[in-house]
Amino acid sequence: QVQLVESGGGLVQAGGSLSLSCAYSGFTFSRYIMGWFRQAPGKEREFVAAISWSTVSTSYADSVSGRFTISRDNAKNTVYLQMNGLKPGDTAVDYCAARFSLRPGESRWIGSEADYWGQGTQVTVSS
Repeated sequence: QVQLVESGGGLVQAGGSLSLSCAYSGFTFSRYIMGWFRQAPGKEREFVAAISWSTVSTSYADSVSGRFTISRDNAKNTVYLQMNGLKPGDTAVDYCAARFSLRPGESRWIGSEADYWGQGTQVTVSS
């Protein structure tokens, strides 16, 4: 069975950093774009970042570009999100997601649709 498990969330002061990890398993094939989404209280789930299954391409939401870095280690079946310069507006539940793709260099992700979701990890940024 497919399973995505996030870890690394927590409470941090504004301007600080957090590193999230998502361990995934159960994929029949490795051809999945891996991404991060987040959902703040009272808001819809929104795209944060994504990385192609070849690891050569990444994409970011404008709100996090320059502050967050997504990476993956296919040998370890793990995707990461390094978050620097955190702001109170980053407070949300962060979800790991997977979307099947036939293109090894594709990282574009429009909307909030995914083939698989993790359970989420809470990120809280205090002012």
